[in-house]
Amino acid sequence: MPAKPAPIKKAAPKEPAPKKEEAHAPAPAEADPAEVAPPAEVEAPPAEAAPVEAAAPAEGEAPVEAAPAEPAPEEPKAPTPPPADAAAKPAAEEAATPAAVEVPTEPDAATAPAELAAEGKEAAVLAAADAEAPAEAAAPAAEEGTPAADAAAEGAAHPDAAAADAASIEEPPKAPTLPPPPPPKEPTSEPLEVTVEDKSDTSVTITWSPPKTIPDNSGLDGYTVEITKEGTEDWKAANEVLTISCRYVIKNQTTGDRLLIRVVAVNPGGRSPPATITDPVLVKEVGARPKVRLPRFLRQRYVKKVGEKINLVIPFSGKPKPVISWLKDGEPLDPKRANVRTSDRDSILFIRQAERADSGSYEMCVKVDDFEDKAAIIIQIIELPGPPASIKIVDVWGFNVALEWTVPKDNGNTEITGYTVQKADKKTGDWFNILEHYARLNATISDLIMGNTYTFRIFAENKCGLSEECAVTKGEATIVKEVIDYKPTPFVERDFTEAPKFTTVLNDRSTTVGYSTKLLCSVRGCPKPKIVWMKNKMILNNMDNPKYRMISTGGICTLEIRKPGPYDGGEYVCRAENTLGKVDTGCKLEVKKPVYADADKDKEEEE
Repeated sequence: MPAKPAPIKKAAPKEPAPKKEEAHAPAPAEADPAEVAPPAEVEAPPAEAAPVEAAAPAEGEAPVEAAPAEPAPEEPKAPTPPPADAAAKPAAEEAATPAAVEVPTEPDAATAPAELAAEGKEAAVLAAADAEAPAEAAAPAAEEGTPAADAAAEGAAHPDAAAADAASIEEPPKAPTLPPPPPPKEPTSEPLEVTVEDKSDTSVTITWSPPKTIPDNSGLDGYTVEITKEGTEDWKAANEVLTISCRYVIKNQTTGDRLLIRVVAVNPGGRSPPATITDPVLVKEVGARPKVRLPRFLRQRYVKKVGEKINLVIPFSGKPKPVISWLKDGEPLDPKRANVRTSDRDSILFIRQAERADSGSYEMCVKVDDFEDKAAIIIQIIELPGPPASIKIVDVWGFNVALEWTVPKDNGNTEITGYTVQKADKKTGDWFNILEHYARLNATISDLIMGNTYTFRIFAENKCGLSEECAVTKGEATIVKEVIDYKPTPFVERDFTEAPKFTTVLNDRSTTVGYSTKLLCSVRGCPKPKIVWMKNKMILNNMDNPKYRMISTGGICTLEIRKPGPYDGGEYVCRAENTLGKVDTGCKLEVKKPVYADADKDKEEEE
């Protein structure tokens, strides 16, 4: 007959765990209020009646019968997620006490799948921590009747209460995570293309290119130039401070020494492999053939005026420093007239105030050891020329004079470019230019005035200008007046007499009462014709009637009728008459009444 299951008793208040277990348990941590409910409010979910498996009875003990658990009434409460450590502690206790009774329970329906996943993760961490507890701590807990065994049975029957207990246990603190160490810094590769740029008796100038490889985390601090004499290994730094430039001058060396030179790149990673010049470098100035670099404007004749300053800069090259010498016309320069200033690169010929005597061929010689180079400079100092040597009047005919002259004795140290010829009348004595920039030595002067006497003079001209003096003719040239017998042609007077003739006739006109009018016509004739005006074949006389005004000026005849009335209309005739005849022209004049308004018209009729 099967044994009846013993009824599950209500869990008693939890007793403190043994000190041995406390030594291994981590310190409790504060539970998150959003995830863990207080232990007082946690209630075990109603468990279904399920058989309870009893642990195997120990020797001398009666078997324990498990009674079916009575369902407890449920109270309607908001679902509270179980703490994360709820499932971890039963698992740890089962591992420690294999005789504990397992009570299958169902999970709360209100627990979210995401919270179950987090709960399982934390339970696994706590289970691993509890598994490290010593086995002797778990053995007494399995004995029946001990407080640990009662707690295990109670935890199996009420898993939620056990989970609330486990919530007070906190996960042990983790060690802080340190960042990975930075990669070690590396030196650069060796500099490239180390070459000798220049040498002198006491220095060597070298150049190089940056290294091909420069690590990004190290960069480049600079370069160190190291030297040693040939045959020794005593390398010394030529620069006390790192140089950033890829060019360096090694100074204060002894002439004739042979140096081994190398360049090292330096950065936080250390020194790079050295880049060494393979052959020893001899400390001695590099020899070069002398060369005069004559400017283009000095390759032809250099012309200056008297009194001007001469300052010629002529570059040269050569190594070692050349020896410079100057000659004028094959002889050394006169230091009173010319000065020479020589530097390492050029030589300057300086003359403060040029004179005619400074003209000539100057030669500059640049010499290095057995080699030399020369350059010749032709300097020409010019001034105003003198007057022509002689001038004379060759011939005079009609209105013309022929002149001839000779070149000046002093041309101003340059060629004559032309002549200026002037003339002066004996009556006035004023000089006037006839020819300018004339290049020939003879000329014919024309368009002179008959009966006048002339004197001529000539100036010479060169690049500086006209000569200050001139050559004047000794004689005078007189233009003789010729005798002419004039017989005038007899004068026949022309007969301009003409009978009167109207060139413009009168035209019919109309006017208004009270408005003055004019009648116009034009007539010609010789002798001057007499003008008569007639009205209706009656002669008008303006002396008797001031209404009419007659005007005849320059052949234009005008009859002005002042404020005509209704009876001034009619036929008007203008008659022109002289000794050769007479002629008439006529017209009709109509005088109209003015147009009035109706009121004015009635008033006029009443009157």
